Amino acid sequence: MAAVELRRISKHFGKDFDKTRVIDGLDLHIADGEFVVFVGPSGCGKSTLLRLLAGLEEVSDGEILIDAQTVTDLPPKDRGIAMVFQSYALYPHMTVYRNIAFGLHSARLGKADTDRRVRAVADKLELGALLDRLPRELSGGQRQRVAIGRAIVREPQVFLFDEPLSNLDATLRVQMRLELAKLHHELGTTMIYVTHDQVEAMTLADRIVVLNAGRIEQVGTPDELYERPANLFVAGFIGSVQMNFLPVQIEAVGAHGVQVRLPTGSSLCVPVDGGNLPVGAALTLGIRPEHLASSPGEGALELTGDLERVESLGEAHLIHLRWAQTQNLCAKLIAPLPQGSGNTASLWLRGERCHLFDAAGKALPDL
Repeated sequence: MAAVELRRISKHFGKDFDKTRVIDGLDLHIADGEFVVFVGPSGCGKSTLLRLLAGLEEVSDGEILIDAQTVTDLPPKDRGIAMVFQSYALYPHMTVYRNIAFGLHSARLGKADTDRRVRAVADKLELGALLDRLPRELSGGQRQRVAIGRAIVREPQVFLFDEPLSNLDATLRVQMRLELAKLHHELGTTMIYVTHDQVEAMTLADRIVVLNAGRIEQVGTPDELYERPANLFVAGFIGSVQMNFLPVQIEAVGAHGVQVRLPTGSSLCVPVDGGNLPVGAALTLGIRPEHLASSPGEGALELTGDLERVESLGEAHLIHLRWAQTQNLCAKLIAPLPQGSGNTASLWLRGERCHLFDAAGKALPDL
C-alpha cells in the first residue's frame, strides 16, 4: 500500500509554438489505502492523468511520488502499480489461469508461488471453476474479473482503473461495482478510478476529484460535493439530474443570509454569507430537482408555471415546468404532482435548500 502525491503536474502535446495543454499545474495528495475517483466531462484530462500515473505518458512538468518515492521518470514496471483498462485486453489464446499468471511469469516468480497467488486471486474473484476456460468462453463480467485478477495477482502498491465497467450492461455494472467495493475493503490498497458514471463515483469513492480542462475544480467526499459544491461547474456536473439554475439579484445582505429577487419579482432569503456583495449584484441561485417540493411549507416560495412534461422513473417522477416564461425547472418528486387549473402546476422552493453563486461562479459559503 502507498500514498500517491502529484506536485504541479502538467502535460502538453505538440511543439513549443503550438502546445495543447491537457493537464495544467495539478496538485493532489491521495492517502494510503484511499479509493479516489476522477470524474469530469470528455476531454477534461482524467484518463491522461491516469496514464501519467501509470507511466504510459511522459510528464511535461512536475513530480509524481508513490510511497514517498519519486517515480516521475521510472518505467511502468518499476512503479509498483497495476492498471485495469476499459477493454479487457486478455490474451485470447490463453486460459484464465495463464492470463492471470502472465505478469508473474514475466517477473520470473517461481512456479509454486505463481500457482498459490493465481488460485488465491481466482477464489477471491469467484473464478476458481473457470481457470481452464478461454476468454471467448466467458461472459463480459467474467472477463473483467479476469482483467482485475491479473492486476491483483501482482500485489501492487496502487491500482489504477480506467473506466473498467463501461463495456458492461447495467446489471453487470451494479454487480461489479459491489465486487470492487468489497475488493477494496479486503485489500486495503490505494485505488484510483476514472469514470464518466456518477453512480460509480458516488458509491465507490472515499473522495472524488472533479476535473475540468486539466484543472481540479473540487476534491471532497461524495456528500461534500453534492451538498456543498464549490462552484457552478461542480454544482451542474454532480447530480444524476442536473441542478436547476436561476438568475437572481441581491436585495439585501443581513445576519440571516442574502435576500434575493427572482425574475418574477418574488423574494427569497438564502442562509449564506454574502460578504461585501452590493445590493443589485447579479447571482445565480441553484436548487436540486429533489429539493423542490410539491406542497407548501413554512417560508417556502411558490413557483407556478406551465407543465411541459412528466417523466416516470418508477420510484419517482421528473416534473418539467416552464416558469417565468423563459426558465425551465425540473423537480424530482416521489408522488405525482397535483396540477393547477388547465396545464399549470406549482412547485415550492425553500431558501435553506438553495445555493448561491457569485458572478465568477464561486459558491457563497453557508452561514
